[in-house]
Amino acid sequence: MTTVQLVPPDLRKAYHVQEWRNAAGVLKSACPREWADILAALREFRLYRSEVLAAGGNRSPISDRLDAAFHSRGWIEKKFETAIILDNHRVESPTHKIDCFKGSVALEIEWNNKDPFFDRDLNNFRLLFELRAIEAGVIVTRGSELQNIFNNLGKGSSYGRSTTHLDKLLPRLDGGGGGGCPVLVFAISARLFVED
Repeated sequence: MTTVQLVPPDLRKAYHVQEWRNAAGVLKSACPREWADILAALREFRLYRSEVLAAGGNRSPISDRLDAAFHSRGWIEKKFETAIILDNHRVESPTHKIDCFKGSVALEIEWNNKDPFFDRDLNNFRLLFELRAIEAGVIVTRGSELQNIFNNLGKGSSYGRSTTHLDKLLPRLDGGGGGGCPVLVFAISARLFVED
């Protein structure tokens, strides 16, 4: 896995950016419209203190706002219907829903789920890539250093070590969890935190 030079410098400053199998090059050359959407949505994003402090629930306002930034650009939640045929017997093998899908790019937002969600996402990317349904996968998560901010705000217990953050994703990606699928990772850094 490498740090990505094809990602513009302003985004490399705001996010921890890592790639697997030349994902940025694939996105920039094979999926230019989706690439432009990703860059624009991530440039708009800020991590607001008020949203970190918001009461927990089904989905955080942070995840909702990230989803909305992509959905407003035509990305959709997508579940692929897949099956395996064994001796004329069809075995359903549906995928998990992709948070944001457009063209041939799958994008998952993992703000504060249990860390096994990364395994699910990477397996989904691997399968969809092998079936030629996607060219690349993208994961937007949080930088692990944000835990210090959460602790200072008294929200540290809401964002534990066993939840989705960069330090939990990188070993899975380095271990080949995405198979041959190019994967690009953007982890929100403390530079995006805004005291509102």
